Parts: sequence; C-alpha cells; structure tokens
Amino acid sequence: MSDLLVILIPVFPLLAVLLNGLLGHRYSPALAGQIGCGSVGLSFLCSLVVLGEMVSTGTTREVIAYTWIFGGDLNVNLGFLIDPLTTVMLLVVTGVGFLIHVYSVGYMHGEEGYTRFFTYMNLFTVSMLLLVMGNNYLVLFIGWEGVGLCSYLLIGYYFDRISAAKAATKAFVVNRIGDAGFLLAIFLVFVNFKSLDYTIVFSQVDQLSTEMATAIAFCLLIGAIGKSAQIPLYIWLPDAMEGPTPVSALIHAATMVTAGVYMVVRNHVLFDMAPVALITVGWIGGVTALFAATIGLVQNDIKRVLAYSTVSQLGYMFLACGVGAYIAAIFHLVTHAFFKALLFLSAGSVIHAVGGEQDIRKMGGLWSKIPRTHGVFLVGTLAIAGIPPLAGFWSKDEIMAHAFVNGEYGLYLMAAIGALLTAFYMFRLTYLIFYGQSRVDPKVEHHIHESPPMMTVPLIVLAFLAIVGGFLGVPPEHGWIHGFLAGVATPAGAEVHEVSFGLLVGLMGIAILIAVSGWGVAHYLYSARPRAAEDWAARAPGAYGTLLNKYYVDELYDWMFVEPCKRLGRIWDWVDSNIIDRMVRAVGRMVDLGSAGSTWFEKHVIYGAANVIGFGNHLVAWSWRKLQSGMVHHYAAMIVVGLFLLVHFLLIWLTGKSVL
Repeated sequence: MSDLLVILIPVFPLLAVLLNGLLGHRYSPALAGQIGCGSVGLSFLCSLVVLGEMVSTGTTREVIAYTWIFGGDLNVNLGFLIDPLTTVMLLVVTGVGFLIHVYSVGYMHGEEGYTRFFTYMNLFTVSMLLLVMGNNYLVLFIGWEGVGLCSYLLIGYYFDRISAAKAATKAFVVNRIGDAGFLLAIFLVFVNFKSLDYTIVFSQVDQLSTEMATAIAFCLLIGAIGKSAQIPLYIWLPDAMEGPTPVSALIHAATMVTAGVYMVVRNHVLFDMAPVALITVGWIGGVTALFAATIGLVQNDIKRVLAYSTVSQLGYMFLACGVGAYIAAIFHLVTHAFFKALLFLSAGSVIHAVGGEQDIRKMGGLWSKIPRTHGVFLVGTLAIAGIPPLAGFWSKDEIMAHAFVNGEYGLYLMAAIGALLTAFYMFRLTYLIFYGQSRVDPKVEHHIHESPPMMTVPLIVLAFLAIVGGFLGVPPEHGWIHGFLAGVATPAGAEVHEVSFGLLVGLMGIAILIAVSGWGVAHYLYSARPRAAEDWAARAPGAYGTLLNKYYVDELYDWMFVEPCKRLGRIWDWVDSNIIDRMVRAVGRMVDLGSAGSTWFEKHVIYGAANVIGFGNHLVAWSWRKLQSGMVHHYAAMIVVGLFLLVHFLLIWLTGKSVL
C-alpha cells in the first residue's frame, strides 16, 4: 500500500491536468479550481503518510513505476527514491503548494483563462514532484525541464501584455543556459558510471578522479545557478513578477527556485570530492546574497522588492552548501518557503485591496483598512529579517554560524551585511505600505477592503508556520530536522567543529543585533523622519540611481549578448530570404523554365549553370517532370537503381574494384 501511495503523489495532480486541460471547457471554472486544489491536497495527505512511515522506520526505499528505457548500457526506470530529503521536499511542494492553490481560487476569481491557470499550476506541481522524487538523473531532468516549461507558461499567463511575454521568454532562454550545463553533467555521469541511478553513482563515486568530479560538479553548478537565480543568471527572476501573484509565490519563491539547492544537496557526495567546486558554490551564494540585497534597498515595486529578496535568500542557501552545511541549507529552504510564500501572498492581498497598484510610493496607512493582511505581512517581515524566535532567525543564524566556525570569515561578513540590508529593506517595505500618511489615489482609497477568507485563511496558516517553523532546528545542530536529515545530507568525512556555548551565544547575539539594527535604521528613515530617506538619496544621486537601475546589468547583457544575437539573426534572415528561399523557388519552377514569373537570378544563375554543364533548359524541365510520374513502380525502380549505384561506389571506395 505504501508504494501505491508514493506513486499516487504525482498522479493526483497529473489527473487534474488531464481533466482541466482536456475537459475543462465542458464544466464551470469553479469546478476546475476545486479539482486543482483537491488534487494537490490529496498529494499532501499522501506525503504526510510517507513522512509517518519514514519517521517510524527510517528506511530509504525505491519505488519503480515501470521500466522506461532499456538497451545496451543504458537502463532507466521511472522510479522514485523515498528518503528523508525527498520527504522534506514533498511536504514543502505539496503543503505550501496546496495553500497557494487555495489562495488562487479567491485571487484569480473572474479572470479569463481561470481553468487554464489551474492546469498550468497542476502541471508545475507534477513536474516539481518528479524533480524531487526521481531516483535517477533522467527523471530529475524531466522534472527540471517541466518546471522550466511551466515557468514560461505561468509568467506569460497574461500573454496579451508585451512585458509578460518578454519576461516569459527571458526566463526560458536564461534557464536554457543553465540546463546545457546540467545536460553535460548527466552525460559525464553516464560515461563514468554507465548508469544514471543515484544509488549506483553515489556508491561508486570514490572511483572518480578529483578532476572528473570537479568537472561534473561545475556542470551541475551551472544548472543550479540558472534554476536558482544566482549570479550571473539571476536576471530572469525579478522580471518573472509579471505573472500573477500566486505564480510568484509558488514557482519563484517556495519551490522552483529551490530546485538548484536541492540538486546540490542531493549530489553532495560529488561536490565533497571537488573542494574547488564546493567553495565556488559558497562564494557565488555569498556574493549573490549581498548583491541582490543592495538592489532591494531602493526598489519601489512591492513584488520586485520581494523578488530580489528571494535571490538574496537563495544566495544564503548556496553559501550554506559551500561550507558543507547541507542540512542548514535545507532548513533555510523550508523556513524560506513559509515566510516568502506568506510575503508574496500578502503582497497579492495588498495589490488586490488597492485595485492592482504595485508601487509602494502610492500606498501608506493601510494597516487600519486591511488589518489581517497587515498582521500576517508583519509576521513575514519579522521572520525574514531574523527577529527571534521566528523561523528565519534560526535558519539564517545557523548558516552564518557555520561560515564563521569553518573559518570562512569573508563569507560570514557578506552574510552579516546581507542580513542587515534584508532587515532594512523589509521594514522599509512594511512602513511604506502600512504606516504613515496615505498616498493612495483618492479614487481608489474608498474602495479599499480586506481580502475574502479564501485568501486570508492560507495567509494565517503560513503566518503560523513562519512563527513556529524555526523550532524544527532547535536546539541548533541538534533539532529534529538535523537528526532526520543526518543520514542523507551530512558531508562524508566532515570535520566536527566543537563550538563552545559562549561562542554560540555570541554569534546568536550578533545576529539579533544585526536584525534589530536594520529595523532601527528603517524606522528612523521611514517613520521617525520620513523626509530623511529622500535627503540621503539626493545627497548620493549616483549611488541611488545605480541601485535603482539594478547596476545596469540588464543593459550590459543587452549590449553584450542580446543585440549582437539580434544583428546575427537579421543577417541570417537576409540569407534565408534572398538566397535559400530563391533557390528553393527556382527548383520548384524548373518545370516551367523561362516563364514570365522567373527572376533574373533564376534565369541567369540557376538555369545558366544548367546550360554550362551541357543541359538545355527544356531538357532539364522535361527530366524533372518525368521523375515525378506518379507511378509507384517507377519510384521503386529508382530506389533499386540508387541502391545499386550506392553499393557499387562504396565497394570501389573500399576495395578499389568494380563489381561490373
């Protein structure tokens, strides 16, 4: 029965995809929403049963649905690996995903394409489940590409908007760069192990040389950088906010963007053999965490602030992996899913209340008008800022402590500065939205109202998880999640660093001081002295403009890559139209040479060439007409003659002798 439950986890949302996608036009949109939500809810219930079995037995097992590919050295099953890491990811994908689906019923009510939306959301869920459940690299890759496709479809949900279509294309193209590296890693794994199954690869990984392990790890890292929006491939994630808010919460905050982190942790035995690749993971994460946090300081679009926050928090997860703290990375992945989904959905509630406005400069004073949304948003802000005892404090503090204890003081410093900036820009966001004088358009202000229960109930559940979720890792290094993941996410031969109680308390105290300091600065600039922030911006217009324009990275990429590719495309378009198409048309017209419609190129070049080699125009046309007789036996005779000539010339080439 347990194996059947495992298979049903991805099957339930797959059935919803088929029902809504093929038959959705035959029933009401409300039923489509119920099918979409119910399928993910059933998957979540099955995941809870799997968790119960895993906790009680602690046994890792593989469930084979069927043999997919077999032949030669390549044998691939559609199989699922059920271990503690898979179980944690299942709960995040289905649990948080279910809450977002429920929220979507209220948020997307009345939207054109409502059934299409839930079809895409369920298809994403299926793909993400395949990604985290697969027992081999090929199933992982199918899920990996599936979430990329769904990302394109959901970002471009409002396909009639040019900005949404461009953002969807950008996400798709940038992710293909990372996917190319991931494919190379899969090829290298198969060449070296003659298998794509995790159990075989990981059991034989010590046979690899350090150089080959490093090559595979770097290729995997390229894939992870693209999917998890790290420098230099992070540029697609902020633009992905063009999709509906539930899309931002599900795909670009809670699940899809964490796929790269999951993939690194799943393959940690390969990264452990490649210390150069591993520390590169850490530095990419540290730089990304700090870089994205600086951009978030001055953004004015509520969803873009959260988008850059997501990029920054993913950087913390990469930093944790880079210092060998894989469990801390997954711990932060879980807590981040809680508070970032909460923040995105709360932002959607704010946008819903103010008639679609996303510019925080046109908000203010909303706390009394939408009190429930204000309360849950504040919880999310406290959690991500690292205020104890909320979830973000425990997971982020653990990552910073690992960096310090492992002697990576540069990474610790970047993480600490990033934490300070995170607290600042999140409380800036909170003050500008909910406090101070109202800057809402008077025509909109009298229509402001709280969101319906279908939207606020999932927010309350996520707020509760953001409050208590951190206790999964308490006490630090000895919490439930550490014991649960110890067998699958602990570096082989890792050095055990004994941390004194005094040092642990000191590091926690520094983390609290950092978070409170960021909150204090935000309070001073945006509450106590509201004009102070504008004064600071006026004093440093260059720095402010650089941050507001995101370091001009998009413009740099356009100049370096996009525009040259466009110019190359225009050149090829000319070649295609003026040379290739004309040649094709000329061949087609050879049955009627010399007609009035023939171009100068066709008459003097194509037909002239025919005359030079001894054929007259009418002879060529006659020959071409005779080849297309419409008689099957004529075609059969030509095939036989062609094969004879081919074999004849092949024998001459191989033996130097003719068979004639």
